[in-house]
Amino acid sequence: MDVLREVRAFGDAHDRMSSGMKHGMDMNITDVATLRLLIMRKEQGLVVTPADIARHLRISTASTTKLLDRLVASGHVTRHPHPSDRRARSIELTDAARAEFFRLFGRRLAAMRSVLTDFTDAELDAARRLLSAISVALDAD
Repeated sequence: MDVLREVRAFGDAHDRMSSGMKHGMDMNITDVATLRLLIMRKEQGLVVTPADIARHLRISTASTTKLLDRLVASGHVTRHPHPSDRRARSIELTDAARAEFFRLFGRRLAAMRSVLTDFTDAELDAARRLLSAISVALDAD
């Protein structure tokens, strides 16, 4: 139970961080979640489509279109032809949005990285496996 309490505390801290970011970027929480998704998928070398965003956020395609229209208009994302599916579009974060995101998140990211130096590789691997398993359990829907 202690581990689950700490997972819950982490979730609360993450929610507070996301809330602070939405105010700092003058966006709603769904917009910030979309930017975070685009950054994570880019790091993984993956192309993101509107359908990917809809699935990730669990919103309708109509809501996704409105969200993307808003983010394009604000200069945070761009739409491009999909590199391998001519019927689809890919969504990319603009350089300005990436800089804004990391301006707000960079201090927290540095703080998280500094905490990791206190742990061995084996401990970090166990933590990674634990967090991955919990993520899968939470996303089971």
